[in-house]
Amino acid sequence: MNSQPKRRTAAESGEGGGGIDPGLSTLIGNGEDLGPIVRHAFEVGKAEALLHQLRSIVKKKEVEIEELCKLHYEDFILAVDELRGVLVDADELKSMLANENLRLQEVASSLLLKLEELLELYSIKKNVTEALRKLKTCVQVSVLCHKCNKHISDGKFVPALKTLDIIENDYLLNAPIKTLRKVIEKQVPAIKTHIEKKVCSEFNEWLVQIRSMSRNIGQLAIGQAASARQRDEEMCARQREAEEQSRSGLVECVYSLDIEQLDEESVLEFDLTPVYRAHHIHACLAIEEKFREYYYKNRLMQLNLDLEISTVQPFLESHQPFFAQIAGFFIVEDRVLRTAGGLLSDSQVETLWDTALANMISILEDQFTRMDNASHLLLVKDFVTLFCSTLKHYGYRLTPLLEVLDSTRDKYHELLLDECRKQVTNILANDSYEQMVINKEYEYKMNVVAFNLQTSDIKPAFPYFASFSSSVPDVCRIVRSFINDSVSYLSYGGHMNFYDVVKKYVDKLLIDVLNETLLSVIHGGTLGASQVMQTASNISVLERACDLFLWQVAQRCGVPLRLFDRPHAGLAAKALLKASQNAAYNALLNEVNTKLDEFLSLMNNFNWIADDPPQNVSEYINDIKDYLDTLISRAQQILPLEALYKLAISALDHVSDSIVAAFLNENVKRFTVSAVMGIDNDLKVLETFSEEKYVSLSLSDLNKNQSLKDCLLESRQLVNLLLSNQPENFMNPVIREKHYGALDYKKVANICDKFKDSPDRIFGGLASRSTKPNARKKSMDMLKKRLKDFS
Repeated sequence: MNSQPKRRTAAESGEGGGGIDPGLSTLIGNGEDLGPIVRHAFEVGKAEALLHQLRSIVKKKEVEIEELCKLHYEDFILAVDELRGVLVDADELKSMLANENLRLQEVASSLLLKLEELLELYSIKKNVTEALRKLKTCVQVSVLCHKCNKHISDGKFVPALKTLDIIENDYLLNAPIKTLRKVIEKQVPAIKTHIEKKVCSEFNEWLVQIRSMSRNIGQLAIGQAASARQRDEEMCARQREAEEQSRSGLVECVYSLDIEQLDEESVLEFDLTPVYRAHHIHACLAIEEKFREYYYKNRLMQLNLDLEISTVQPFLESHQPFFAQIAGFFIVEDRVLRTAGGLLSDSQVETLWDTALANMISILEDQFTRMDNASHLLLVKDFVTLFCSTLKHYGYRLTPLLEVLDSTRDKYHELLLDECRKQVTNILANDSYEQMVINKEYEYKMNVVAFNLQTSDIKPAFPYFASFSSSVPDVCRIVRSFINDSVSYLSYGGHMNFYDVVKKYVDKLLIDVLNETLLSVIHGGTLGASQVMQTASNISVLERACDLFLWQVAQRCGVPLRLFDRPHAGLAAKALLKASQNAAYNALLNEVNTKLDEFLSLMNNFNWIADDPPQNVSEYINDIKDYLDTLISRAQQILPLEALYKLAISALDHVSDSIVAAFLNENVKRFTVSAVMGIDNDLKVLETFSEEKYVSLSLSDLNKNQSLKDCLLESRQLVNLLLSNQPENFMNPVIREKHYGALDYKKVANICDKFKDSPDRIFGGLASRSTKPNARKKSMDMLKKRLKDFS
């Protein structure tokens, strides 16, 4: 009983002294394999400790076994036997382990040497791998640098910059070699600077090139605008021709669309690649704003140079290149604004345009004030309107420029009127004032039909004698040219409806130029009667042509004929030409009267105190008759019947008045009845002539109250009174009203005082006197007395 605790103590002390590993006890208790623990103990050199622990465990187990044996003796005996077997196995295992340990140590020694060699090789491999990595990075950097240099040498700056960005962002901070990193850090900015300079150099070359090309660009664009305008004018001309034919009912109009004229305009080609490239590269260099300023500054400088007019050439010769250069400049700027990705702003282009607009307005105003030729003004204005039409497609503000053109409207027309005045004056000065003779049909169309001067739609026989002289078609051409020039100047400007404006200037031409020139010719005193007569006929034709002029104005201004045919205010010149025609008629009458006075002056040689009546008609009467016959025949060809009637009436009135005036002449102190008989014979010739002309000229168709013979009424009544047997009947109101109504009391009294009934004969016989002359003399004396009492 007492021995058991002693053994427990020994076991406990043995356990405590040996230090049994709880893990090892657990493994043994669980029956697990102890091979790994044994192997590990040999590896770390603690085989003895393991053995000691195993022994401790054995002792412990022995104590446990002993206790179990007391409880299970038989089982214990069996267990001891088994344990002994285990001990034997343990000894065998121990020896095996020792042998294996020796073998393992022998094998491991050589392996340890190889392991050290392997570790050394691993270290070398790591260093080589690191070196290769760094070398590879350096190679990649070198390749990129070479690639960048190649791009630069090939002028491929954008790929070069992209390569530089890769070097900077991906390799610069991780460069394995410090020297390489320093070289890169130094060269990258230098390369960027080089690229910037190179691109700027290319851009500067483009600036020079585009300035030289701008004129051609502008001329091509303006040429396209001119072609478009010409097509529009041709279309309008065809439309006007069709309307005219439709109006006259000659041809049915068929409107068609000319497809060939709808081809698209050729595109203006010019290269902006250097601009795009420079802009993009500066953007890549993060200095885009710098390039924007550089571009704007240089283009503004170029614009200022373009706005300087040539001092070597006259403006008339240099204005087209000048405006073409500016047009080309702004066409380029519009393209840059739309396609260069923000290189230019709208405000910058607007500033450039305002600068150019102010300069162009100043130049035009100055040059227009110096011009003294209408055609020069029209040439410049026409090109400027084409310039405006061209840039209008690009959205530029052109109203101020068009207002400058509009402000020159009055000056242009004044110059045009001055030129027309010279032409009209020259035409009238060189006019033959004879009826125009037309021998060919084309001449008839060119001079008559073209101005609607024909009196009938039937083609006349040739040669055709027109009622006007050659100056009329020439004047019509001047008016037509004036209308065309006026419309050309006012077209394509600020005014859309300029019909009233053109009409006003045409009125001014007809009134201030044509009418005034005609009046100066009429009142100049250089024209004979036939020339004045022709002038009156010309004015009549020109007056009728005013309707044609107005129609031409409407046609050129694009006023539809259906609107023009409605009531419109006509040309004021028509009434003034009518007044000038009357002035021509008056001048004609004065000229005729002056010529008649030349013939009537021969009455100064008339024998007023003749004893016997003259046997023949007076010479001056024959001259007057021949002159009037020639005059009326000439007038019949060119003057209307009304004017012809007035001419004949005035001439015969003047003859009659002159005959009466001859009796009242102070140089005629006395006249005899024989002289009166001679005047009576003269009057009969004139009366016969008047009656014949009245019938042959069909003047009765005018339904006038006065015939040509009635113009001689005063002189006829005076002669009848002086030859009357009872002249005192003049004082009888009834008889006087019936037979002497045209006579004036005072004139009759003065004439009767000069009348001597019989000639003065020194040896007049009494037998020659008869009762009848004495009775007439008494009656005449009674009339004289009563007239004196009446006065």
